[in-house]
Amino acid sequence: MRIELFTVDEANKLANEIRPRLERLVMKKREFDRLERRMDILLVATSGAAPENPDTLELRSLEEKRRRLGESIGKGVQELTAKGVLVKDLDRGLVDFYSLKGDQLVFLCWQVQEPEVNHWHALEDGFSGRQQIKEAGLE
Repeated sequence: MRIELFTVDEANKLANEIRPRLERLVMKKREFDRLERRMDILLVATSGAAPENPDTLELRSLEEKRRRLGESIGKGVQELTAKGVLVKDLDRGLVDFYSLKGDQLVFLCWQVQEPEVNHWHALEDGFSGRQQIKEAGLE
């Protein structure tokens, strides 16, 4: 895998470009999770039920919807990855961009609801290690 490095300005430009797509992916993930919860209920309700049972029919329909939605989400994530973006958490709309802090490889960290890329963290720290970019001199 080739790593693409971003400056803060480049990450912000790309964040603005991908925002609508990432927002759609977040919504699709919520729908996927909603389908999963409904399917869990139907799995219990249809245990031993006949194939023509309305709950069994709904379950089969939801399984197909979930499959298509999962494929769509996967394709969307691949498209973002192809732009050099690492999708970290679709529940949060969280992505990272590789960058350099001096000679250290780091992540610029951005959530879709944030107006711009304002945080970074070391590769091993993850979201809990987020720090303000301004305080780190990464601008």
